[in-house]
Amino acid sequence: MKKIFLSSDHAGYKLKEFIKLHFDKKKIKYTDLGPFNEDRVDYPDYAHKVAKKVKTKKNYFGILVCGSGMGMNIAANRHKNVRAAQCFNLRSTKLSRLHNDANIITLGSRLLSKKNALNYVTIFLNTKFEGGRHTKRIKKI
Repeated sequence: MKKIFLSSDHAGYKLKEFIKLHFDKKKIKYTDLGPFNEDRVDYPDYAHKVAKKVKTKKNYFGILVCGSGMGMNIAANRHKNVRAAQCFNLRSTKLSRLHNDANIITLGSRLLSKKNALNYVTIFLNTKFEGGRHTKRIKKI
């Protein structure tokens, strides 16, 4: 069973809350690692919180939201065994899981509609790693 950890910065807070509402409606379990309001925060602090959780188990996944998705992506990818993917369309999202076995999706709240972001999260969580030739490549990271 997948364990999902969410976090954002102040710019991504509303989109994170929107994703949580969807999860609640679908009865999808998750852990929110903050922040818990729209006060200004530093995105690396929250990216590190999620990355530290996700890197410990194969079935742990993370969702990180900031204004562009890029800052969270850079910070999360500093951790060993984390493969964060900034997803910006359906194809990038699907391939991040199929070929790269990404375990964290990063989203830009200022660049995506809520509907698209939710679609990308759904695709990300439901797409399985293809394995095969991609496994040896991932081991080289």
